[in-house]
Amino acid sequence: MERGPHVPSFRLSICPTGLPGAENMALDQALLDEAERTGRAFLRLYRFDPPCLSLGRNEPARQRYDASAITHLGIDVVRRPTGGRAVWHEHEVTYAVAAPLAAFGSLRGAYREIHRRLAAALRVLGAPATVAAGRAASLDGGPCFATSVGGEVLLSGKKVIGSAQLRLGCAFLQHGSILLGGTQEMVRAVSRRPCAVNATTLSAALGRPVQFAEVVDAIAASWGDECTATALERPRPPSTSRFLDPAWTWRR
Repeated sequence: MERGPHVPSFRLSICPTGLPGAENMALDQALLDEAERTGRAFLRLYRFDPPCLSLGRNEPARQRYDASAITHLGIDVVRRPTGGRAVWHEHEVTYAVAAPLAAFGSLRGAYREIHRRLAAALRVLGAPATVAAGRAASLDGGPCFATSVGGEVLLSGKKVIGSAQLRLGCAFLQHGSILLGGTQEMVRAVSRRPCAVNATTLSAALGRPVQFAEVVDAIAASWGDECTATALERPRPPSTSRFLDPAWTWRR
């Protein structure tokens, strides 16, 4: 793995109560902005309340998903600032890393190293997590958990973490969903052309319910760089209105 000469300590923030999709995306965007401006590094662990469908930044959402079905089901939907494909956020831990690129050397290096740390945390819980070999593939079609590519975290060959990235100047944001339980069937339910999902959950792998708090504790303990707990939950960032705007959500 490529590493820069300076690896900053990470400011750790935990939000166990959950926030709506637009607020979560705005907070992640705010951390990216701060990482680019100050050179600080952040690790945020959180959840969604209510459950939410998130769309990748450049997904052709109007072509892939049925907006009327989403409205009829009354589900929260948001478009992420990062790339990738659709994810249903419900029984999960969501992580966000915002940091200078120098901390990991490159976007590809960050992708693999962050997944390596997350896989190590899952192994602490007893799950035989591995990082897939090979190069990252195209993200042109299907939901996030439909396929696995190089660098992603697998359990028995099935994807358990879905992640996406965005670069801003000399900093980057990587965030993703660690599946604790449930399914990604909601993505299929609102897709115009549903496809099979090759995903699993920690609860299925361990044969017991897995709680948010135990996964958060394992990640914090396994992260590797110094983590300093800090309260990063702030008043609504100004960009919240952007992520609430249907013109952004359905821009493509």
